[in-house]
Amino acid sequence: MKKVILASASPRRAAMLKNVLANLSIVPSKVDESGIRAKTPAAFAVAAATAKAKEVGSRRKNALVIGADTIVVLGQKIIGKPKDKKEAIRILKSLSGKTHKVVTGLALFDTETGVLVSHRETTKVKMKKLPLKLIKDYVATGSPLDKAGAYGIQEIEEMFIERIEGDYDNVVGLPLAALLKLLRELPPA
Repeated sequence: MKKVILASASPRRAAMLKNVLANLSIVPSKVDESGIRAKTPAAFAVAAATAKAKEVGSRRKNALVIGADTIVVLGQKIIGKPKDKKEAIRILKSLSGKTHKVVTGLALFDTETGVLVSHRETTKVKMKKLPLKLIKDYVATGSPLDKAGAYGIQEIEEMFIERIEGDYDNVVGLPLAALLKLLRELPPA
């Protein structure tokens, strides 16, 4: 049986996948996303996921490598992870009262056959109008600093989120239903 490898350092993705895949290994990719070019934010997410899967796959034999990249998009602008607390506050203020998209690119790479399949999942998230004190209190916890869009839905949903249209797991960082569908569609080796 092929090893299944998650090409990610995200503890949230690892925890989600370990619930559904027993033989999972974690191997973070060494991809520098700053060199990835794409015409749209969604294309960027898929390109980044593909690059991660292929990079880790180049170091492993007889494996199925899962690459994922989650981005937050406001208008056509990608909002990444904040550099510091000041930027986290700025990001959350920009999302306050608005609808943004969370896009996850998925890529599955079979290192034995060279087959690659990819998918993108988009979820719309409407944030409540947030008081500055609430934003600052959340940022003070340090939690938003390692998350695209400067928030983790599982931490702030009740206080920050008005509505979600689409896959909740996608906003956490891994659309499990879409991933499991891709796994089933992958041609057998």
